[in-house]
Amino acid sequence: MVGAVYPYGCVWSKPLPRSKLNARLHPEIHRMKLQGSCHCGAVRFAVEAQSPVPYLHCHCSICRKTAGGGGYAINLGADARTLKVRGRRHLRVYHARLREAGRRTRRSPAERHFCGECGSALWLWDPRWPELVHPHASAIDTPLPRPPQIVEAALAYAANWVEIADDARHLRCRTWPAESLADWHRRHGLVGGRRQRTSAARRARLNAPIA
Repeated sequence: MVGAVYPYGCVWSKPLPRSKLNARLHPEIHRMKLQGSCHCGAVRFAVEAQSPVPYLHCHCSICRKTAGGGGYAINLGADARTLKVRGRRHLRVYHARLREAGRRTRRSPAERHFCGECGSALWLWDPRWPELVHPHASAIDTPLPRPPQIVEAALAYAANWVEIADDARHLRCRTWPAESLADWHRRHGLVGGRRQRTSAARRARLNAPIA
């Protein structure tokens, strides 16, 4: 299952089985073309994103240590088939080590791509969801839409020095929200990062729990 039920009021819908993920990536969602690069310029890339709003702050130790100078990283959602890369020979891939109490350390299948010259974190690709690629917002050069809401995720793993805003615009989550990137964009009436006019009936459907 993707997501889990936990306190802090983070769950807007039931967890979504992996088998249904593709079905929820509706073809009517418009896309935003993103341009990105590493700091030294050795790697440049372009990709079409269906979930380009940088609303999700992930405080897990992997994101924090590999891409989160401010204590968290922000991943966007894009179509892996549209990813075009210049300077691919400079890319390196890191597979995170997953350490859980009572279990042997295991290697994550997710590929975290970064520049081998300057170390910039660029995107994540996971063979379990091959149709998706998740660029880091920090690597994107295209101006991104401002999010109407910020979700602070995986706070159980946040560094003790990170200050988390406590206001109506920030949703605080102990672990990870059950709502996918695409579902969050639809719930806010954002497709390709642009707010769409939505009828009352359609808003009700978008906000209905996942069956």
